[in-house]
Amino acid sequence: MNAIFKLSAGALLVASSTLVMSQDMVVKIGHVGPTSGGIAHLGKDNENGARMAIDELNAKGVMIGGKKVKFELLAEDDAGDPKQGTAAAQKLVDSKVAGVVGHLNSGTSIPASKVYSDAGIPQISPSATNPKFTRQGYKTTFRVVADDVHLGGTLGKYAVEQLKGKTIAVIDDRTAYGQGVADEFEKGVKAKGGKIAKREFTNDKATDFTAILTSIKAAKPDVVFYGGMDAVAGPMIRQMKQLGINAKFMGGDGICSGELPKLSAGAMGDGQVVCAEAGGVEGTQKVAMEKFKADFKKKFNTDVQIYAPYVYDATQVMVAAMVKAGSVDPVKYLPVLAKTNGYQGVTGTISFDEKGDIKNGALTLYTYKGGNREQIAVVR
Repeated sequence: MNAIFKLSAGALLVASSTLVMSQDMVVKIGHVGPTSGGIAHLGKDNENGARMAIDELNAKGVMIGGKKVKFELLAEDDAGDPKQGTAAAQKLVDSKVAGVVGHLNSGTSIPASKVYSDAGIPQISPSATNPKFTRQGYKTTFRVVADDVHLGGTLGKYAVEQLKGKTIAVIDDRTAYGQGVADEFEKGVKAKGGKIAKREFTNDKATDFTAILTSIKAAKPDVVFYGGMDAVAGPMIRQMKQLGINAKFMGGDGICSGELPKLSAGAMGDGQVVCAEAGGVEGTQKVAMEKFKADFKKKFNTDVQIYAPYVYDATQVMVAAMVKAGSVDPVKYLPVLAKTNGYQGVTGTISFDEKGDIKNGALTLYTYKGGNREQIAVVR
């Protein structure tokens, strides 16, 4: 009889323990990026940034509204395709996520933003830079990097003032991001008295640029700007060299990756490429960033490409708003997220303006030497 009582008490203890564990809230946070296709290395970089934040938050044991929370990352692949992007967005909405970090590309982030807005779910993009993204009037849309007005304009100014570009050619991939940043670059060039000698376009899956580069070569450019991603920029740089075009090559954050030297098959000369990342750290902030990169390398056995730190910060900012609101309900924490002011992240101070854009967003100019990316300057 005594033995039976002990068994029953033990069973009761296990049941009680299970009940306590079941009271932990499971909160789903979505991430979307192109983890297949030509820029899968960038999509995986972003996804790993989200995974790193989620793992750290779970290890810390976050309390929201008096309950311990276990975060679950729902990662979706949009392949950089707008239709797949909206399908991924709807899937996350149907899965009842509390918020979404993503998408990577402007071309997927913009159409997906309507899906999230209609569902009332906050979306923070770590890398979509097309100005339209935050100018649609949606209260659910945020980003933690500067937009293409700043990025393209700064590169246009740099082309004229620093690179002394007299004959400038522009190519874009006709995506929301590529065409958008190329347009802003052109405006920046013209604002500084420069001229665009040639404007050509390709697409984001092209591999042969002989026709457009031959046309550009006839104009004898000293600067060629490409609006698009590194998977296309690499082969383009290689073919420019083969055709004897010795112009400086410029681009936005889409080309500004650690993979670009490999994608160009070693065709890049030292200092030949100038690109910009929509973000940047200065002073003491560099210590935090270097620690993040070291921790990232240790965890995933790979280097940060571009935006993993911004995904990490976007995830942390979203959760910080939930904690402050005492709720994971988007209706309750969204107003708190919108008022984010002075959050200290790995990438710097994060505050949102009335559109959901980051205030005083930084921009970092880079070049490549010896196959490695080197910082030129941080511009605000």
